[in-house]
Amino acid sequence: MRAPLYLVLATLFWSGNFVVGQAAMRSMTPLELTFWRWALVAVPLLLLAQWVERPDWRAVLRRWPTLLLLSALGLSGYTLLLYSALAHTSALNASLITAANPALIVVMAMFMLGDRPGPVGWLGIALGLFGVLLVLTGGDLQQILHLSFNMGELLMLGAIVVWGLYTIIARRLDVPAIAATAVQVAMATISLMPVALAAGAGLPDTAEGAWSLAYVALFPSFGAFLLWNLALKSTAPAVAGNYLNLMVVFTAVITLLLGMPITVPQILGGLLVISGVLLTGMKRRTRQPAMAEQSART
Repeated sequence: MRAPLYLVLATLFWSGNFVVGQAAMRSMTPLELTFWRWALVAVPLLLLAQWVERPDWRAVLRRWPTLLLLSALGLSGYTLLLYSALAHTSALNASLITAANPALIVVMAMFMLGDRPGPVGWLGIALGLFGVLLVLTGGDLQQILHLSFNMGELLMLGAIVVWGLYTIIARRLDVPAIAATAVQVAMATISLMPVALAAGAGLPDTAEGAWSLAYVALFPSFGAFLLWNLALKSTAPAVAGNYLNLMVVFTAVITLLLGMPITVPQILGGLLVISGVLLTGMKRRTRQPAMAEQSART
């Protein structure tokens, strides 16, 4: 099963994007970082798609309306909202709102796709969300009552809604994963270019900004979106969305590697998050034989 590994790696890369992206905001604007992260990987992704998949590009481009919509949602829209939010809110509040993404994807998938998780699936989502809250509050869940929402939190709410739509729509796209990602990146680059040029978006002029952009372009941009789209070929949106809870676990690990202490609530919360992901994945695997049998009958 490669899909779970792809989802874990994608969330790991995106976890670093929260930390590095917030650091990049000290020397770049959200528009600059969003434009350059896609502009730098557009050509490499197109070349990789040709080398690995050798797709029928005419057939791929016939799906241009869906690809353009996905590009506007997941690449331009979500990224701009995320970086704009990080310029106005704390990492705690942003991560807490992101933790609601799996539950939101489940609700959206219920209405848009008819997916209905069973009791085990709901238990996995609940455990994951509780683990996230435990990590973010340091074991003091009463802190949630004191969180106030400003423009940054509102932008993050918009970001997770956009990402939920992206995940659900991408699941039904019948285009090779690498080619789909590459075309979306190229579309984002082209559509953002006039705005970026008008705003005078330039490359960072500091070492910190340059290294931040390099990381964002290579891992959250090139790697994570590619792995996420590969995983969605065999994974339901609700199951994939639950893996996003792992970002708080990886954030805790990154914090430890940076020399900051890790607490018992963070460890316990991380275990709950991992348990929730495993429960959701277990439910998915147990349903696959029945689904395959039903497909064979139709």
